[in-house]
Amino acid sequence: MRTVSVFFSVLLFWATSAHAHEEAIVSDVLDALHQAAADADYDRYFSLFADNAVFIGTDISERWPIDVFQAYAKERFDTGVGWTYVMTERHIDFSANGDVAWFDENLWTDKYGASRGTGVLVKTDEGWKITQYHLTYPIPNDLAAEMTARIKEFEGR
Repeated sequence: MRTVSVFFSVLLFWATSAHAHEEAIVSDVLDALHQAAADADYDRYFSLFADNAVFIGTDISERWPIDVFQAYAKERFDTGVGWTYVMTERHIDFSANGDVAWFDENLWTDKYGASRGTGVLVKTDEGWKITQYHLTYPIPNDLAAEMTARIKEFEGR
């Protein structure tokens, strides 16, 4: 009976270690994304995305397939100016088979303050790749009615 208990303890430790290892790798990909954006490093930034990725920006019109987002970013990165978002909190979860990860992260930028990134990564032969990244500005509940009224007014023009 003790042998079975030891076996299951080792199995549980291995599974927990493997999960923690994959979580660290996914976190490293996201950290590299933010660093490449801050450095305006176009090649490094887009090497982290899957070929079929989508970037969803903060404006309702900003749903960019990767090729459209690349064109936008290239023009900006070519000036040597990127964008700097500092992660302050991150949560990562995985599918049962471990091939898909999704995350949410709180971010800070001097220009806009608090924001949130959410998205999905897939495990490929080349490593973890971002298939969707979604950037939002979280609105505090106490300000939501005022802000959404302003957005409705803006969109009504």
